[in-house]
Amino acid sequence: MLIVKEVIVVEGRDDIDAVQKAVKADIIATHGYGISKATIERIRSAYEKRGIIILTDPDRAGQKIRQKLTEMFPNALQAHISKKEAISDGDIGVENAAPEVIRLAIEAAGRTLTEASSEFTPSDMSYYALTGAPFSRALRDELGRRLGIGYGNAKAFLKRLNGYGISRADLEKEVGDILKNESDDKKGENKI
Repeated sequence: MLIVKEVIVVEGRDDIDAVQKAVKADIIATHGYGISKATIERIRSAYEKRGIIILTDPDRAGQKIRQKLTEMFPNALQAHISKKEAISDGDIGVENAAPEVIRLAIEAAGRTLTEASSEFTPSDMSYYALTGAPFSRALRDELGRRLGIGYGNAKAFLKRLNGYGISRADLEKEVGDILKNESDDKKGENKI
């Protein structure tokens, strides 16, 4: 089992249970957006002594909690799980993700850089069909899952590509694989 040095920050008790099935780590739950002063101090202590990894639900509330924590702890590592991997019976949350998905997201969090690169530009987003195409949203979702940077709208996704130090070669490989698999799936449907 993967042993994580950093303390993982999640939203609730069910998230703690799910993460404990995936990795061996110390975990702190925020218990929602209204994080208590005592919890903030626990997170601050962990941040200063060991570092933290933020792993919140891939929904609006989770993004708000992530944003709040990132403002307070700007060098926190970021772990992301896609909505597709975190949904069960209409409920979206880390607690619904498979242990392997959680482990991969936590491993990918190590890519976070303290200084963003400027490898990609808004025109690259169009070039790679990450914006402006009918399937751009689905492509960003799948690509974010594969790269471990999570889903974001075009602007947020561009920021993550640069902020996580994703190389052009990695991006092109993953986009190519996704589009090839999609094309192969379509061909298979036509045969049936």
